[in-house]
Amino acid sequence: MLLHKKEILNLLAEETEALHFASLLRAFGGRHIKNDLKELVDDLVRNGEVLRLRGNRYTLPGTDNSGTVQGSISIHRDGYGFVKPESGGEDIFIPGKNINNALHGDKVSVRAEKSRSQRGKLEGRVVAILERANSRIVGRLQQSKRGATLVPEELRIGTFFTVPGNAVNGAVDGQQVVIEVTAWPVGGRPPEGKVVEILGWPDDPDVEVQTVIRKFALPHSFEPETLAEAQAAPAQISKDDLKDRVDLRKLPTVTIDGETAKDFDDAVAIRPEGRNFRLWVSIADVSHYIKPGSLLDREAYLRGTSVYFPDRCIPMLPERLSNGICSLNPRLDRLTMTAEMLFDQQGTMLESSFYPSVIKSDARLTYTKVKQVIVDGDEKALEEDRALAPMLLQMKELALILQAMRKQRGSIDFDLPEPEIILGLTGQTEAIIKSERNLAHQLIEEFMLAANEAVARFVTAQEMAFIYRIHEPPDPTRLTAFRDFILPFGFTLEMKGDQVEPSAMQQLITDAEGKPEERLVNYGLLRCMKQARYAAENLKHFGLASSCYTHFTSPIRRYPDLIVHRLLRLALDRKAGTLDKKGQRELERISSTLSEAAEHTSTRERVAMEAERDIVELKKLQFMQGKIGQEFDGFIAGVTGFGCFVELSEVFVEGLVHLSTLSDDLYSFDEQNHSLVGRRTGRTLRIGDPARVRVVAVNPQARRIEFVLESHSTVRRDVTIATTTTEEYPRIPIRGKRPVLKGTPNGNRRR
Repeated sequence: MLLHKKEILNLLAEETEALHFASLLRAFGGRHIKNDLKELVDDLVRNGEVLRLRGNRYTLPGTDNSGTVQGSISIHRDGYGFVKPESGGEDIFIPGKNINNALHGDKVSVRAEKSRSQRGKLEGRVVAILERANSRIVGRLQQSKRGATLVPEELRIGTFFTVPGNAVNGAVDGQQVVIEVTAWPVGGRPPEGKVVEILGWPDDPDVEVQTVIRKFALPHSFEPETLAEAQAAPAQISKDDLKDRVDLRKLPTVTIDGETAKDFDDAVAIRPEGRNFRLWVSIADVSHYIKPGSLLDREAYLRGTSVYFPDRCIPMLPERLSNGICSLNPRLDRLTMTAEMLFDQQGTMLESSFYPSVIKSDARLTYTKVKQVIVDGDEKALEEDRALAPMLLQMKELALILQAMRKQRGSIDFDLPEPEIILGLTGQTEAIIKSERNLAHQLIEEFMLAANEAVARFVTAQEMAFIYRIHEPPDPTRLTAFRDFILPFGFTLEMKGDQVEPSAMQQLITDAEGKPEERLVNYGLLRCMKQARYAAENLKHFGLASSCYTHFTSPIRRYPDLIVHRLLRLALDRKAGTLDKKGQRELERISSTLSEAAEHTSTRERVAMEAERDIVELKKLQFMQGKIGQEFDGFIAGVTGFGCFVELSEVFVEGLVHLSTLSDDLYSFDEQNHSLVGRRTGRTLRIGDPARVRVVAVNPQARRIEFVLESHSTVRRDVTIATTTTEEYPRIPIRGKRPVLKGTPNGNRRR
């Protein structure tokens, strides 16, 4: 009897329980085919098509009788991993020995049970690999007498790939290349691949960017047909475009962005009305040009967001649109969607209205110039636009009122500096400084927050399906552990049971401000936070203490904002009673895809964040390679059982002082007091202590900077200790781009 794998799969699919091997043997003809059947079944198990359960029983992955859950595995560079179940629930810890040839990002089937050693946490083992995450891998080619191997750029992959001699395809030792996987790991045999693209030498700035693009599989080029569709867009608006639009071209309106920004998607105007303020926030009407189902729309959805690197942007839309007809360039007629709002002296919104409009921006202002006017009092900084100074001062007054209102209701403000990469003409990093976030940034942040919230409330009131920007409350277990963690430092976090109010977290941030433990407190709170995301249901926004919030203000660079614009138009028609059958069908179409769109765009946002963070970290490492042997002042920013982390004062960079390099004594880790203590001398290294270090090693591939401690003082000083961003909070602002939201909404990019 000639047996086929398909017959085995069909039989298992028909069964409601796992089958013992003996049952399979009887079903296919008895003992005379035992060896052939065993070989076929083993092959199916290795490929992940069949699960082998205890007792020599077999079933298909994901069936009710398999006792398994499915999800994507995230592997730490130290070898262990976590699986987030597709069905929801607690993440499952996977020890390194139980990963069973799965690679980072793979969709796997896992058998889990409560762990005795992990205090009841779920622990599991990978029993099948259902889907490989990446068929192409980028990394550095290494050649030796034994042959060629690829060391992946993504450290979490955790294995090298062999490249046979006939598959090197012209690449040489040390080059960055892309391979296509030709064989996955089996048993102790490493995976294999063939070179399909040679990127170049790793110290070339362009190769660095191309490596990151491929590492995160970022769509980075538009198809000719999509570019042709963009090229067909008009260069200027026509009279037909003005139909049914409110004409705001005579209203003094400005854009406020970074010095080198090119895509301006928001413009603001203000007018006092007695003791109140009338604010106009006009946003580029991208939905007028990007029609649902078009090539441009499909490409924008695929990308989900623009991605910003130190020297370039990978746009969501072709530059013909993003820097052209959609961009609110100064002194040009542009189509917009406007949120018009009236606020009182307490920041309460008294009125709001929304409508298609046309504007003509009076000036393209920068954060620097606006700061000079509203903070430094230098109205001459505006030069030919000096007449706008009074309006900017009115905007300052309203922004401070809105900021105070938000804080009063409990909005959390993590005002933390982030790295700014300064590049030279050759693309090499010249400096790494702490980015500035001043009142000019905060002014725009407050106005964008107000518009986002107003739009969300309006559309929700129409009882329509909608896409929200949500931020769920922190994890109770993490919160309780963190509250106990900070007690020895003299800080308290007020909790009601296992819950916390945003105002309590903000109070803790205020209490820690300027103290040596500020970094510890801010970082710890961020780690307790869940990640903001998009959702089709309104689960509120914890960080902003907002009961109803969305993203409306950046449709040039964020796809969810484009969805919101489309829904806003339909909501306006619905309220006016003019929603026709075509509009109703469009509303039904969007509504049916909102959950999927929310999940997809949330994923694309996370990928963009990781890619941006990755290249910034690489720039830091490369910059410090030229500083080996030099000494820097800094402070202890973190303490662990294997050493302490020191953040430099002059350069926004952090490195490790390993325990083994502390030669004056044997140090023990005092976990309760978060310090290293010398056994003989009693010398204590604590968070916030000033320290002088020497750079001794930099390893870009391992993403590690190593210091040795030259001197250390236990004399405490008041310092504002910065923290780097975590996965809980968004992207890193880069030189030349508008700063993005951190703890507060920096340009509302990630809030």
